[in-house]
Amino acid sequence: MPAGRDQVAAMSRLARIIAVLDNAGRVGASADDLMAAAGYTATGAPQDQLSADLRLLRRQGWTIDRISADGAPGRYRMETRDNRLQLALTDAQRSALHRAMILADRGDLARRLGVEAASLPDSVGVHTRVVPHEAGEALARCLQAVRARSLMRFSYKGSERQVHPGAVRFQNYRWYLSGIEQDGEVVKHFVVDRMSQVRLEPPGTAAEVPELRRIPLHPLRWEVDAPVEITLRTAREFEPDVERWLMRPLNRGETGDHVDMTYRVTHRAAFRARVYVLGSRVRILSPDSVREELLHELREMAGLA
Repeated sequence: MPAGRDQVAAMSRLARIIAVLDNAGRVGASADDLMAAAGYTATGAPQDQLSADLRLLRRQGWTIDRISADGAPGRYRMETRDNRLQLALTDAQRSALHRAMILADRGDLARRLGVEAASLPDSVGVHTRVVPHEAGEALARCLQAVRARSLMRFSYKGSERQVHPGAVRFQNYRWYLSGIEQDGEVVKHFVVDRMSQVRLEPPGTAAEVPELRRIPLHPLRWEVDAPVEITLRTAREFEPDVERWLMRPLNRGETGDHVDMTYRVTHRAAFRARVYVLGSRVRILSPDSVREELLHELREMAGLA
Protein backbone atom coordinates (compact mmCIF):
# COMPACT_ATOMS: atom_id res chain seq x y z
CA MET A 1 0.00 0.00 0.00
CA PRO A 2 1.17 3.59 -0.59
CA ALA A 3 2.88 5.23 2.36
CA GLY A 4 0.55 7.08 4.69
CA ARG A 5 -2.45 4.80 4.12
CA ASP A 6 -4.08 3.07 7.12
CA GLN A 7 -2.81 -0.43 6.43
CA VAL A 8 -4.25 -1.88 9.66
CA ALA A 9 -7.77 -0.85 8.65
CA ALA A 10 -7.30 -2.32 5.18
CA MET A 11 -6.00 -5.61 6.56
CA SER A 12 -8.88 -5.77 9.02
CA ARG A 13 -11.35 -5.19 6.18
CA LEU A 14 -9.84 -8.02 4.12
CA ALA A 15 -9.89 -10.32 7.14
CA ARG A 16 -13.62 -9.64 7.62
CA ILE A 17 -14.31 -10.48 3.97
CA ILE A 18 -12.38 -13.75 4.29
CA ALA A 19 -14.27 -14.62 7.50
CA VAL A 20 -17.67 -14.11 5.84
CA LEU A 21 -16.66 -16.22 2.83
CA ASP A 22 -15.25 -18.97 5.04
CA ASN A 23 -18.40 -19.06 7.20
CA ALA A 24 -20.64 -19.19 4.09
CA GLY A 25 -19.03 -22.43 2.94
CA ARG A 26 -20.21 -24.03 -0.31
CA VAL A 27 -23.37 -21.90 -0.42
CA GLY A 28 -21.31 -18.73 -0.85
CA ALA A 29 -21.87 -15.17 0.36
CA SER A 30 -23.74 -12.41 -1.43
CA ALA A 31 -22.02 -9.22 -2.54
CA ASP A 32 -24.28 -7.28 -0.16
CA ASP A 33 -23.08 -9.38 2.80
CA LEU A 34 -19.44 -8.87 1.81
CA MET A 35 -19.86 -5.11 1.35
CA ALA A 36 -21.61 -4.86 4.72
CA ALA A 37 -18.79 -6.77 6.40
CA ALA A 38 -16.16 -4.61 4.71
CA GLY A 39 -17.86 -1.40 5.86
CA TYR A 40 -16.78 0.73 2.92
CA THR A 41 -16.92 4.40 3.86
CA ALA A 42 -14.63 6.04 1.32
CA THR A 43 -15.94 7.76 -1.78
CA GLY A 44 -16.60 5.48 -4.71
CA ALA A 45 -18.99 2.68 -5.54
CA PRO A 46 -18.92 -0.11 -2.89
CA GLN A 47 -19.19 -2.75 -5.64
CA ASP A 48 -16.03 -1.42 -7.30
CA GLN A 49 -14.20 -1.40 -3.97
CA LEU A 50 -15.31 -5.00 -3.31
CA SER A 51 -14.08 -6.07 -6.75
CA ALA A 52 -10.70 -4.48 -6.04
CA ASP A 53 -10.42 -6.24 -2.68
CA LEU A 54 -11.35 -9.61 -4.20
CA ARG A 55 -8.70 -9.15 -6.90
CA LEU A 56 -6.15 -8.40 -4.18
CA LEU A 57 -7.10 -11.52 -2.22
CA ARG A 58 -6.83 -13.67 -5.35
CA ARG A 59 -3.35 -12.34 -6.00
CA GLN A 60 -2.42 -13.38 -2.46
CA GLY A 61 -3.38 -16.98 -3.20
CA TRP A 62 -7.06 -17.13 -2.11
CA THR A 63 -9.43 -19.00 -4.47
CA ILE A 64 -12.60 -16.91 -4.67
CA ASP A 65 -15.09 -17.66 -7.47
CA ARG A 66 -18.23 -15.86 -8.53
CA ILE A 67 -20.95 -18.54 -8.57
CA SER A 68 -24.02 -16.49 -9.46
CA ALA A 69 -25.40 -16.48 -12.99
CA ASP A 70 -24.81 -13.58 -15.37
CA GLY A 71 -27.17 -10.73 -14.57
CA ALA A 72 -28.04 -12.12 -11.13
CA PRO A 73 -26.92 -10.46 -7.87
CA GLY A 74 -23.31 -11.28 -7.11
CA ARG A 75 -22.55 -14.34 -4.95
CA TYR A 76 -19.04 -15.52 -4.18
CA ARG A 77 -17.59 -18.77 -2.84
CA MET A 78 -14.14 -19.30 -1.38
CA GLU A 79 -12.33 -22.62 -1.77
CA THR A 80 -10.52 -23.28 1.50
CA ARG A 81 -6.85 -23.96 0.95
CA ASP A 82 -3.53 -23.40 2.65
CA ASN A 83 -2.09 -20.41 0.78
CA ARG A 84 0.84 -20.17 3.20
CA LEU A 85 2.68 -22.52 0.85
CA GLN A 86 2.67 -19.80 -1.78
CA LEU A 87 5.01 -17.83 0.45
CA ALA A 88 6.76 -20.39 2.65
CA LEU A 89 8.13 -22.77 -0.01
CA THR A 90 10.64 -22.26 -2.78
CA ASP A 91 9.77 -23.20 -6.37
CA ALA A 92 11.77 -26.42 -6.01
CA GLN A 93 10.00 -27.33 -2.78
CA ARG A 94 6.58 -26.70 -4.30
CA SER A 95 7.48 -28.88 -7.29
CA ALA A 96 8.52 -31.71 -4.98
CA LEU A 97 5.25 -31.41 -3.05
CA HIS A 98 3.25 -31.47 -6.30
CA ARG A 99 5.03 -34.65 -7.40
CA ALA A 100 4.22 -36.26 -4.04
CA MET A 101 0.52 -35.39 -4.45
CA ILE A 102 0.50 -36.97 -7.92
CA LEU A 103 2.11 -40.17 -6.62
CA ALA A 104 -0.35 -40.31 -3.71
CA ASP A 105 -3.34 -39.72 -6.04
CA ARG A 106 -4.52 -36.78 -3.95
CA GLY A 107 -6.31 -34.43 -6.30
CA ASP A 108 -8.37 -33.07 -3.40
CA LEU A 109 -5.22 -32.03 -1.57
CA ALA A 110 -3.86 -30.47 -4.74
CA ARG A 111 -6.91 -28.23 -4.94
CA ARG A 112 -6.55 -27.13 -1.31
CA LEU A 113 -2.88 -26.28 -1.84
CA GLY A 114 -3.55 -24.20 -4.92
CA VAL A 115 -2.23 -26.50 -7.65
CA GLU A 116 -3.74 -25.69 -11.03
CA ALA A 117 -5.99 -28.53 -12.17
CA ALA A 118 -4.62 -28.29 -15.73
CA SER A 119 -1.15 -29.18 -14.44
CA LEU A 120 -2.26 -32.54 -13.03
CA PRO A 121 -2.56 -35.82 -14.98
CA ASP A 122 -6.06 -37.14 -15.59
CA SER A 123 -5.42 -40.06 -13.22
CA VAL A 124 -5.04 -37.78 -10.20
CA GLY A 125 -8.20 -37.26 -8.14
CA VAL A 126 -10.41 -38.66 -5.45
CA HIS A 127 -13.12 -41.21 -6.00
CA THR A 128 -16.48 -39.47 -5.59
CA ARG A 129 -20.05 -40.50 -6.15
CA VAL A 130 -21.58 -38.40 -8.91
CA VAL A 131 -24.79 -36.77 -7.73
CA PRO A 132 -27.55 -36.87 -10.37
CA HIS A 133 -28.78 -33.53 -11.68
CA GLU A 134 -32.16 -34.02 -9.97
CA ALA A 135 -30.43 -34.56 -6.62
CA GLY A 136 -28.47 -31.33 -7.10
CA GLU A 137 -31.71 -29.46 -7.75
CA ALA A 138 -33.28 -30.99 -4.63
CA LEU A 139 -30.28 -29.99 -2.52
CA ALA A 140 -30.44 -26.42 -3.80
CA ARG A 141 -34.14 -26.22 -2.95
CA CYS A 142 -33.54 -27.67 0.52
CA LEU A 143 -30.92 -25.02 1.24
CA GLN A 144 -33.25 -22.32 -0.07
CA ALA A 145 -36.12 -23.60 2.08
CA VAL A 146 -34.02 -23.55 5.25
CA ARG A 147 -32.73 -20.02 4.57
CA ALA A 148 -36.17 -18.62 3.67
CA ARG A 149 -38.10 -20.79 6.17
CA SER A 150 -40.39 -22.09 3.43
CA LEU A 151 -42.72 -25.06 3.85
CA MET A 152 -41.57 -27.87 1.54
CA ARG A 153 -43.58 -30.36 -0.48
CA PHE A 154 -41.90 -33.37 -2.10
CA SER A 155 -42.31 -37.04 -2.93
CA TYR A 156 -40.35 -39.46 -0.73
CA LYS A 157 -40.55 -43.27 -0.74
CA GLY A 158 -43.78 -43.17 -2.71
CA SER A 159 -45.54 -40.71 -0.39
CA GLU A 160 -46.25 -37.01 -0.69
CA ARG A 161 -44.65 -35.11 2.22
CA GLN A 162 -45.12 -31.64 3.69
CA VAL A 163 -42.13 -30.71 5.83
CA HIS A 164 -41.10 -27.73 7.91
CA PRO A 165 -37.32 -27.66 7.22
CA GLY A 166 -34.83 -27.17 10.03
CA ALA A 167 -31.37 -27.94 8.67
CA VAL A 168 -29.42 -29.44 5.80
CA ARG A 169 -26.26 -31.33 6.63
CA PHE A 170 -23.69 -33.66 5.07
CA GLN A 171 -23.04 -36.81 7.08
CA ASN A 172 -22.02 -40.39 6.31
CA TYR A 173 -21.27 -39.33 2.70
CA ARG A 174 -24.85 -38.16 2.09
CA TRP A 175 -26.90 -34.98 2.29
CA TYR A 176 -29.83 -34.98 4.73
CA LEU A 177 -32.76 -32.62 5.25
CA SER A 178 -33.92 -32.55 8.87
CA GLY A 179 -37.38 -31.24 9.65
CA ILE A 180 -40.86 -31.92 11.02
CA GLU A 181 -43.71 -33.16 8.86
CA GLN A 182 -46.97 -31.24 8.79
CA ASP A 183 -49.02 -32.12 11.90
CA GLY A 184 -46.06 -34.09 13.25
CA GLU A 185 -43.90 -33.60 16.32
CA VAL A 186 -40.83 -35.80 15.71
CA VAL A 187 -37.81 -34.46 13.82
CA LYS A 188 -37.17 -36.70 10.83
CA HIS A 189 -34.15 -36.96 8.53
CA PHE A 190 -34.69 -37.30 4.76
CA VAL A 191 -31.99 -38.40 2.31
CA VAL A 192 -31.89 -35.56 -0.23
CA ASP A 193 -31.11 -37.68 -3.29
CA ARG A 194 -34.24 -39.76 -2.60
CA MET A 195 -36.48 -36.68 -2.79
CA SER A 196 -38.30 -35.78 -6.00
CA GLN A 197 -40.75 -33.14 -7.22
CA VAL A 198 -39.53 -30.69 -4.59
CA ARG A 199 -41.65 -27.53 -4.31
CA LEU A 200 -41.43 -24.59 -1.93
CA GLU A 201 -44.16 -22.47 -0.43
CA PRO A 202 -43.53 -18.71 -0.01
CA PRO A 203 -40.88 -17.59 2.51
CA GLY A 204 -42.00 -17.61 6.13
CA THR A 205 -44.62 -20.36 5.70
CA ALA A 206 -42.66 -22.97 7.69
CA ALA A 207 -42.84 -23.28 11.45
CA GLU A 208 -39.80 -23.02 13.68
CA VAL A 209 -38.00 -26.34 14.18
CA PRO A 210 -36.46 -27.08 17.60
CA GLU A 211 -32.69 -27.11 17.89
CA LEU A 212 -31.39 -30.10 15.97
CA ARG A 213 -28.84 -32.57 17.24
CA ARG A 214 -26.33 -34.26 14.97
CA ILE A 215 -27.82 -37.22 13.14
CA PRO A 216 -26.82 -40.38 15.05
CA LEU A 217 -24.56 -42.73 13.11
CA HIS A 218 -26.63 -45.84 13.86
CA PRO A 219 -29.89 -45.94 11.83
CA LEU A 220 -31.85 -47.33 14.80
CA ARG A 221 -31.31 -43.99 16.54
CA TRP A 222 -32.69 -41.90 13.68
CA GLU A 223 -35.89 -40.14 14.69
CA VAL A 224 -38.05 -41.20 11.76
CA ASP A 225 -41.05 -42.63 13.65
CA ALA A 226 -42.68 -42.00 17.00
CA PRO A 227 -40.68 -43.85 19.69
CA VAL A 228 -41.89 -47.29 20.74
CA GLU A 229 -40.43 -49.81 23.19
CA ILE A 230 -40.04 -53.27 21.63
CA THR A 231 -39.15 -56.39 23.64
CA LEU A 232 -37.41 -59.34 21.98
CA ARG A 233 -36.61 -62.79 23.33
CA THR A 234 -33.51 -64.71 22.29
CA ALA A 235 -31.50 -67.70 23.49
CA ARG A 236 -28.56 -66.80 25.70
CA GLU A 237 -26.12 -68.04 23.04
CA PHE A 238 -27.53 -65.57 20.48
CA GLU A 239 -27.38 -62.51 22.73
CA PRO A 240 -24.06 -61.28 21.21
CA ASP A 241 -25.61 -61.52 17.71
CA VAL A 242 -28.61 -59.44 18.76
CA GLU A 243 -26.42 -56.75 20.33
CA ARG A 244 -24.24 -56.63 17.25
CA TRP A 245 -27.24 -55.91 15.00
CA LEU A 246 -29.51 -53.97 17.38
CA MET A 247 -27.01 -52.35 19.83
CA ARG A 248 -27.17 -52.74 23.60
CA PRO A 249 -30.76 -52.93 24.89
CA LEU A 250 -32.51 -50.38 27.04
CA ASN A 251 -33.41 -53.13 29.51
CA ARG A 252 -32.42 -56.77 29.85
CA GLY A 253 -33.99 -59.62 31.80
CA GLU A 254 -33.43 -63.37 32.03
CA THR A 255 -36.13 -66.04 31.76
CA GLY A 256 -34.73 -69.54 32.12
CA ASP A 257 -32.39 -70.15 29.19
CA HIS A 258 -33.66 -67.07 27.36
CA VAL A 259 -32.89 -63.36 27.53
CA ASP A 260 -35.55 -60.65 27.09
CA MET A 261 -34.16 -57.43 25.56
CA THR A 262 -36.09 -54.16 25.33
CA TYR A 263 -35.24 -51.47 22.77
CA ARG A 264 -36.49 -47.92 22.27
CA VAL A 265 -37.02 -47.77 18.49
CA THR A 266 -37.52 -44.57 16.46
CA HIS A 267 -36.84 -46.05 13.00
CA ARG A 268 -39.09 -49.09 12.50
CA ALA A 269 -37.94 -49.90 8.95
CA ALA A 270 -34.31 -50.12 10.06
CA PHE A 271 -35.35 -52.24 13.04
CA ARG A 272 -37.33 -54.68 10.87
CA ALA A 273 -34.42 -55.03 8.43
CA ARG A 274 -32.14 -56.14 11.26
CA VAL A 275 -34.74 -58.51 12.70
CA TYR A 276 -34.93 -60.21 9.28
CA VAL A 277 -31.17 -60.76 9.41
CA LEU A 278 -31.45 -62.30 12.88
CA GLY A 279 -34.29 -64.54 11.69
CA SER A 280 -35.35 -67.31 14.05
CA ARG A 281 -32.77 -66.26 16.64
CA VAL A 282 -35.24 -63.68 17.98
CA ARG A 283 -38.96 -63.52 18.77
CA ILE A 284 -40.94 -60.31 19.28
CA LEU A 285 -42.80 -60.38 22.59
CA SER A 286 -44.37 -56.91 22.49
CA PRO A 287 -46.05 -54.81 21.35
CA ASP A 288 -48.52 -56.69 19.18
CA SER A 289 -48.71 -53.80 16.69
CA VAL A 290 -45.02 -54.14 15.80
CA ARG A 291 -45.31 -57.91 15.40
CA GLU A 292 -48.32 -57.50 13.10
CA GLU A 293 -46.47 -54.81 11.14
CA LEU A 294 -43.56 -57.18 10.57
CA LEU A 295 -45.82 -60.08 9.56
CA HIS A 296 -47.71 -57.85 7.12
CA GLU A 297 -44.46 -56.78 5.47
CA LEU A 298 -43.31 -60.39 5.16
CA ARG A 299 -46.64 -61.37 3.52
CA GLU A 300 -46.15 -58.54 1.03
CA MET A 301 -42.63 -59.75 0.23
CA ALA A 302 -43.97 -63.26 -0.35
CA GLY A 303 -46.81 -61.95 -2.52
CA LEU A 304 -49.46 -63.17 -0.07
CA ALA A 305 -50.83 -59.81 1.04
